[in-house]
Amino acid sequence: MLDKLQGVAERFFELEQSLSDSQIVNNRELYPKYVKEHSDLGKIMAVFQPYQQVVKELEESKELLKDGDPEIKDLAKEEIPVLSAKKAEMENELKRLLIPKDPNDEKNVIVEIRAGTGGEEAALFVGSLFRMYSRYAEKKNCKIEILSSHETGVGGYKEIIGMFQGQGAYSIFKYESGTHRVQRVPTTEAQGRIHTSAVTVAVLPEAEEVEVHIDPGELKIDVYRSGGPGGQSVNTTDSAVRVTHLPTGLVVICQDEKSQIKNKNKALKVLRARLLDRIVQEQNDKRSEDRKNQVGSGDRSERIRTYNFPQGRVTDHRIGLTLYKLEYILEGDLTELIEELTTYYQAQHLKNVDKLN
Repeated sequence: MLDKLQGVAERFFELEQSLSDSQIVNNRELYPKYVKEHSDLGKIMAVFQPYQQVVKELEESKELLKDGDPEIKDLAKEEIPVLSAKKAEMENELKRLLIPKDPNDEKNVIVEIRAGTGGEEAALFVGSLFRMYSRYAEKKNCKIEILSSHETGVGGYKEIIGMFQGQGAYSIFKYESGTHRVQRVPTTEAQGRIHTSAVTVAVLPEAEEVEVHIDPGELKIDVYRSGGPGGQSVNTTDSAVRVTHLPTGLVVICQDEKSQIKNKNKALKVLRARLLDRIVQEQNDKRSEDRKNQVGSGDRSERIRTYNFPQGRVTDHRIGLTLYKLEYILEGDLTELIEELTTYYQAQHLKNVDKLN
């Protein structure tokens, strides 16, 4: 770890010199990259420099144990456990900061929510989850765009796909992939019985064209009139677009816009993200079991969370966390959940890295 930290320090000071160079400052491509890298390394240096001071003080205190003056030796004995604890705490923080960043963390994110078992109850909860994520995204200064939606007849959604655009959007939502279970009494239930429904969430980083090239010759594009709930016609022109990626069989349908071109562009965004996700999943499958269990493997078939309305609780099964504030969470108060999940997965990542080393 110390070798890595020394390398970080050397690079940090090298960047400081570069950022005062007029040639770098005037370079529109390099300058913002260097500023960002300097800022990222600065977070590590903010801990590493005080850590070096603590290590120095600890070594000095250990040397004082050899002093002939009993009072000085007693002071050293008092300082050593305090400094040792501080050193261990800072080492843990430095290990966390040295975890390789997910290259997708800073990207915009596409969130796909689909109704599973539970019929109309599941469809209604799709809308509730999208609203919850939208409220939280707004708090994080993200711009929200609905890419595709398929409404049901009573205000629910068979499927809704949205993009959240903002700094670090993917890092905010990346642990939400999986099956979300809801337990509540439907309004149509005369006997007050609790029903259990399920909704699946897929979280995909937005893929740039340079990352995933789509050959137009491998696409089948169909246009037709968009339909609303119950099959009614919404538009009188052929604006809905269905894009089929022939090599993989992936199909994306977009019909929310009145413009065929806009629907096509949105469909291609979703398709590109799904193709990138497929590539990542295939790469994960080729790695060892240890690597597959690290952060980012994202098994969407896993039941990750239960929303229990009668008890007003939300339970995240991955980390064993139960919060009795369902109403606030559905209004977008996801901070505690997101922070606990991030801490847990960072700890898991550290364990896996230690095993591999």
